[in-house]
Amino acid sequence: MKLDPIDLRILEAVQREGRITKLRLAETVGLSPTPCWLRLRKLEQAGLIAGYHARLAPRRVAPFATVLVEVTLANHRQSDFDRFERAVSARDEVLACWSVGGGVDYILKVVARDIDAYQRLIDGLLADEIGIDRYFTYIVTRTVKEDGPLPMALFAGP
Repeated sequence: MKLDPIDLRILEAVQREGRITKLRLAETVGLSPTPCWLRLRKLEQAGLIAGYHARLAPRRVAPFATVLVEVTLANHRQSDFDRFERAVSARDEVLACWSVGGGVDYILKVVARDIDAYQRLIDGLLADEIGIDRYFTYIVTRTVKEDGPLPMALFAGP
């Protein structure tokens, strides 16, 4: 799907404010409400908008530890990658898992009630024999920036 500048403005607006009204969205992007709504529906139907979510203030909900984990698998067959990915996808504590190039196979973002709970998670994954050869743990001590909006200006034409 080819995106024009108005589509990019719509995407930028809804990612910053998911609860924006149709009228306010139309004003923001410079369209009348009906054409704006039709474009928004087209973007949703094309799968460019994956959903609308509330952004929580997690530290106000409960204290927790954020941990980044580098994982290297013992073997590198497709079945090894599939087994590992299924296992971590099934764990709610694993907020994100990225397959990466370089010296490790995966980087995980994990949350746990505390470091002991994190260690129990890792011990469980090791006991499940999902192919982990080595892992390195990095405890997040302070969040500087996290999960900002996609900078739509990067995708605008020259």
